[in-house]
Amino acid sequence: MSARPAALPEGSRVVIKVGSSSLTRDDGGLDLNRIDVLARLVAGMRQRGHDVVLVSSGAVAAGLPPLGIERRPDDLSMLAAAASVGQGHLMARWQAAMSNHGVVIAQVLLTAQDVAVRSHYRTVRATFDTLLGLGAVPIINENDAVATTEFNLGDNDHLAALVAHLVTADVLILLTDVDGMWTARPGTPGAAPIRYVPRGRSLEDVDVTGSGSALGTGGMRTKAQAATIARASGTATIIASADDAARLLGPGGVPADLGTWFEPTGPHRPSRRLWMAHASRVEGRVLIDAGAADALTVGKKSLLLPGVVGVNGEFESGSVIEIIGPGGPVARGICRYASSEIEEVLDARGSGAPMPDHLAPVVHRDDLAELPRLAG
Repeated sequence: MSARPAALPEGSRVVIKVGSSSLTRDDGGLDLNRIDVLARLVAGMRQRGHDVVLVSSGAVAAGLPPLGIERRPDDLSMLAAAASVGQGHLMARWQAAMSNHGVVIAQVLLTAQDVAVRSHYRTVRATFDTLLGLGAVPIINENDAVATTEFNLGDNDHLAALVAHLVTADVLILLTDVDGMWTARPGTPGAAPIRYVPRGRSLEDVDVTGSGSALGTGGMRTKAQAATIARASGTATIIASADDAARLLGPGGVPADLGTWFEPTGPHRPSRRLWMAHASRVEGRVLIDAGAADALTVGKKSLLLPGVVGVNGEFESGSVIEIIGPGGPVARGICRYASSEIEEVLDARGSGAPMPDHLAPVVHRDDLAELPRLAG
């Protein structure tokens, strides 16, 4: 079993996500001291040769006080209004803090469309590469002002994992209000911190059911999911307390007593498969039997029609679909049939009609991306 690394890889590309609970005071306003500290640390990382991308929560929280709203609303239009007001306040503070250290920042507001549509995805990826090549620090958030309930990026932990894919990050750091992942909620009798999750470690025995803070949307489950997505595509992940940022991001390495380090479970994957697995918009779902699920995950085969047992949703040929096995989601891929064509095959099978043996795969192996499991 390999040991937990003592430092970030030299010259690595790092995505840092800081949550709302770590950027706000108890009264709901922005914690300006925390922003100043993080700006200094990011500047130091840049000087040591790291590329840094920052995913910053806090726009909604920053917009509540100016609007006279005491707590985070549930209404989508109210959230969009608060984000619209707060985004300017948030970026102004980051701009002031970073400029004190000679760091140029670039605001990037992403929508689900930017990462779900392949052509948009390539454009955003090229923009990140150019900004980092010029020495800027991109500061990312979802464009909450135009997001919809049906089609959004969700919590910023998931957004950070997608950004890590986009920039082919070596390390994803999720700063939160808890010192890493624990075997149970901190304070629970017998609960203990997990400092290192090697490649083969299962998380099935870990309680990640805690919810997020009053000003945020994420909890430990969203962070575990983000870590699972990132490490499956070759990006190491650290979950740590924002209070420990100075020790974690400073020049002294990564102390072994801070946070949880997740070892990658696979190499960096081609961006096309990353897009299919985690950034594409799913148009429908195909249900498969256990044999087909085993063929996809163990045999690394294409999905063939005999293994399909059902279809959910309407979609055209060339759409991205999710493939569901008996145990849950298995993969995503580009389907070579329309949903109506698959249904015709299923109807014919049900009537006992003979099936031709020359039919094309439903999803060819080259167009398929397996989905990582939280337990992995």
